[in-house]
Amino acid sequence: MRLLNSLLVTLAFTATASFAADEGFTSIFNGNDFTGWAGPIDNYEIKDGAIACKAGKGGTIYFNKELTDFTVRLEIKLSPGGNNGLAIRYPGTGDTAYVGMCELQVLDDNAPKYAKLDERQYHGSAYGMVAAKRGHQKPVGEWNVEEVTVKGSTIKVVLNGVTILDTDLSKVDMANVMAHKAHPGKDRTKGFFGFAGHNDPIQFRNISIKKL
Repeated sequence: MRLLNSLLVTLAFTATASFAADEGFTSIFNGNDFTGWAGPIDNYEIKDGAIACKAGKGGTIYFNKELTDFTVRLEIKLSPGGNNGLAIRYPGTGDTAYVGMCELQVLDDNAPKYAKLDERQYHGSAYGMVAAKRGHQKPVGEWNVEEVTVKGSTIKVVLNGVTILDTDLSKVDMANVMAHKAHPGKDRTKGFFGFAGHNDPIQFRNISIKKL
């Protein structure tokens, strides 16, 4: 059974890598280990060919090649009540929601404990700055397909074929951001892509990037 699972992971990774290459995308995760990644990797693990934050652990891990404009494609499996984030133009240290260009929220929007959040905290939102459209997640435990395009000061998020965010962060009214908290990294033009774990075992797989 273990050998069969390993074979299935390898076949899935090979097929995804080939498909990505056909469209100019390059896989940044080999499905087996953290080659090419940096940050608090000990707080994460590989589960059936996917990256998962260990329960009760956190921190931002990132693919260790600096990016400017890019599109990233990946699959996301939410855990019940799970909370994570996509680090966009992360500098390598600090809280990416504020020191990076932004953190794109990854969240189980339907969890009762999140019923009264600020609208800028739900899945796909530029955390604390711009709200994403809700209602397009698959049920917890199923794989969501997400594509994020970062170009200049703009970010577009497509979840399961639906555009849930299309915004220009240069036009954000900083006087009205959530909790009136400063976002000094908002205008960053380069940085790393990664995952900002918040103690929950959300999984990510089939991660590929196309430089623009």
